[in-house]
Amino acid sequence: MNTATSGFVGRRLVEARQARGLTGAMLAELIQVTPQSVSHYERGRHSPSPEMLGRIADILNMPMPYFSRQLDPEQSSPIFWRGRSTATRAARDRAEIRLIWIHAILDYLTKFFELPALDMPSIDLPADFRDYTYEDIERASAQVRNHWRVGDGPMPDLLLEMENNGILISRILVGADKLDAFTQWSSAFQIPIVMLGRDKASACRQRFDAAHELAHLILHKKVQLKRLNTSADYKIMEDQAHFFASSLLLPAREFSNDLWSPTLDGMLSIKERWRVSVGAMIMRCEALGLIREEGARRLWINYARRGWRSGEPFDGKLEKERPRVLRRSITMLLAEREQSVSQILSSLALAPKDIEELCDLDPGTLTGETADSRAMPVLKSRQPSGNVVPLFGKKP
Repeated sequence: MNTATSGFVGRRLVEARQARGLTGAMLAELIQVTPQSVSHYERGRHSPSPEMLGRIADILNMPMPYFSRQLDPEQSSPIFWRGRSTATRAARDRAEIRLIWIHAILDYLTKFFELPALDMPSIDLPADFRDYTYEDIERASAQVRNHWRVGDGPMPDLLLEMENNGILISRILVGADKLDAFTQWSSAFQIPIVMLGRDKASACRQRFDAAHELAHLILHKKVQLKRLNTSADYKIMEDQAHFFASSLLLPAREFSNDLWSPTLDGMLSIKERWRVSVGAMIMRCEALGLIREEGARRLWINYARRGWRSGEPFDGKLEKERPRVLRRSITMLLAEREQSVSQILSSLALAPKDIEELCDLDPGTLTGETADSRAMPVLKSRQPSGNVVPLFGKKP
């Protein structure tokens, strides 16, 4: 007679299944049980035997302790999805589980480290986002640059600026063509978390996605959830975020002065300097009045004729920016022998490759032949005693 697994949490099975993009019926077929059995496991009506749980863990590539972890508190803040209207529910579920995992990683790391302090500018905007003008948004992007002391030229590393000012960033394999990025203010940690898709985005596309998500944090922090579920309001917010991203990455005066000709070749000549796509420059030129609607239409026609819709020149040359905070945290724990690989894996109860992905670690950091899989004792002097280690020095 099979015995049930003590402490099994059905919701964790739901998370692991959704994270791997499987339906209940698909999982049932893989572990050779009925869909009803999987449903009973997930609803907490029955617990699988240890043998069955081992089979489930192998199929889903999850450590068995994950399924007995207590649930994390639900986040009350809304999620801003880029591509929400076209992405499937399954794709959003798969991505949202990784946001839950980020909270678990943060909960672990904040026992050792002090994260960079949140430093967002206070911007005077109309109370209702529907009343924002393009001038309001242009001014908001300029205030962000001024507050962060970036200047008016090309922004060297947008992800670094965002993380230095307290915005946590992770890059994940979304596995969906229509889902590029999403953002949530963490009610647990009182910081914004930005999740970027790394599936196919070029360096320029990723920067624009990050600027787009920053726009939601600046412009739409106080927007009510019901507005996100209204298609007309959602489109307004997306258009505003697009305009903010363009004006942040391509400040009007400096960009206009640098562009010797509002042509495809003129834009391409400054793409490496600004690290912004030619497509985004076309839209910015039209918004600034450097070209008219008819001129923009001709540019888009020639853009398509050159085959740039599937990829622009220099896309493969420009290196993507990488988030640093999570990666530095894990590598510092290992380098200082504060924690071993096995201790990190035991504490997080996540698959090593998932941690590597979420924390932007080099492949093999937790899974390669050189990864320390042995338990490592920790000197008492190194054990956390309520003190935390800052990842960055304070800004002057």
